[in-house]
Amino acid sequence: MNDLVRQHTALSDAELEWLHLLISEWQLLSDLSFADLVLWVPTRDGTRYVSVAQMRPNTGPTSYQDDMVGHLVPRGRRPLLDAALDEGRIVREGDPEWREEVPVRVESIPVRREGRVLGVIARNTNLLTVRTPSRLELTYLQSASDLAQMIAAGSFPFPGQQLDIDHIPRAGDGLIRLDADGIVQYASPNALSAYHHLGLATDLVGVHLGQATTELAPSRAPVDEAMVKLASGWAPRGAEIEANDCVVQLRTIPLNPKGTRIGSLILLRDITEVRRRERELMTKDATIREIHHRVKNNLQTVAALLRLQARRMDSDRGREALNEAVRRVGSIAIVHETLSQTLDERVEFDEIADRVLSMVAEISPGRVTGRRTGHFGVLGAEVATPLSMVLTEVLQNALEHGFGPGEQGTVEVRAVRSTVYGQDLGERRAEQRLLVTVQDDGRGLPEGFDSKSAGNLGLQIVRTLVEGELGGTFDMVPAPERGTRVLFDLPVAAEKRDKS
Repeated sequence: MNDLVRQHTALSDAELEWLHLLISEWQLLSDLSFADLVLWVPTRDGTRYVSVAQMRPNTGPTSYQDDMVGHLVPRGRRPLLDAALDEGRIVREGDPEWREEVPVRVESIPVRREGRVLGVIARNTNLLTVRTPSRLELTYLQSASDLAQMIAAGSFPFPGQQLDIDHIPRAGDGLIRLDADGIVQYASPNALSAYHHLGLATDLVGVHLGQATTELAPSRAPVDEAMVKLASGWAPRGAEIEANDCVVQLRTIPLNPKGTRIGSLILLRDITEVRRRERELMTKDATIREIHHRVKNNLQTVAALLRLQARRMDSDRGREALNEAVRRVGSIAIVHETLSQTLDERVEFDEIADRVLSMVAEISPGRVTGRRTGHFGVLGAEVATPLSMVLTEVLQNALEHGFGPGEQGTVEVRAVRSTVYGQDLGERRAEQRLLVTVQDDGRGLPEGFDSKSAGNLGLQIVRTLVEGELGGTFDMVPAPERGTRVLFDLPVAAEKRDKS
């Protein structure tokens, strides 16, 4: 719609925003009218109309099988559009039109903002299934007529309201019509069922809805007064009512088609099951976070026991082996600690990498400086846990074997995320990869060193995790000037794109 309005019309940004607000609301008008809606806006030179939006009803058959958005119509071809735009009134004159052997009643509703008519809504009703309307349908049509008059007067939609279109109640979910005093004139079967779930034992018609709602969901006095006003339809608001283990979402729409308040519409939906599932998910999330927290605590206990055992070792090699095990366990604990603070099984790995750097640097305090460049980004737990161990082993190896006693230097960890495109069974794939480089400026690799055949435990762990668990590649080569460079290239996410 933005492109069409800016390309063909002279509407300002504020007027375009008003149309967006209208579009967020007009599913209600379409459903209450049992009709299709098409929004036509005059072009910049005033010689044509361009259709910028369309809505089909959920409550009846459509009048348009084709998409009308983007169509251009010369002025004069549709007299009802001209009359509504020029005279600023709702136009209903004329006989039904026949479209593909279907009679369609056409009406035009001017869209007004601050006294100016911005465009016209064409309301098209399929008359093929016309029959004697029920009380519900009559209420729908009367409410639609009131909303149409409010649109023509510029008093609907309500400015400043931010609506979540996917979560607001719709006409079919439940509808109550109130008079100016807040007394229920009509309640749809779904609306009555929702109030029965809240604990209402009587019918709704003739009841003051605000008072009845407050009695069903009692609270403190200031909230009672607000609840009475809300359920009485005095202002355009939304709220949730909870009582009798039931949750009902309410939305009020004051009706003032001729500038005077004549009553209001209450849209409502029973969302008990939705809230129950949300609570279950919150409970599960809390349980998962608690599990990660306890795993972290247990790992820290294991690390403390290993550290205690290392202090009692007489053998230097045994003591060092236990200290290495402490650091390995610590790297896993860092991941679980981070996971215990998130709502999903994904972590920002940059923080973990920095903590691993700090932890490993304790091997040579003050001698070797560690730094990180680039960004690992967000990684899933299935990648973050083995990757933290890989980083620990590589950094530990660099600090222990790259620098002699008293030597100073630096170790840099560099991370680069990239997208690689490929072909898989005729389908184009985009794969996210992570290239990690760990480089030091130490003494370098011994002559004849081969990373694929080197047999120390640390490198065996790295190869197993990178190639076996993470599905990546690992290499260790001399740095261009001085020191050693370790590279591992990992797939971190895969996303299917379009078929070629």
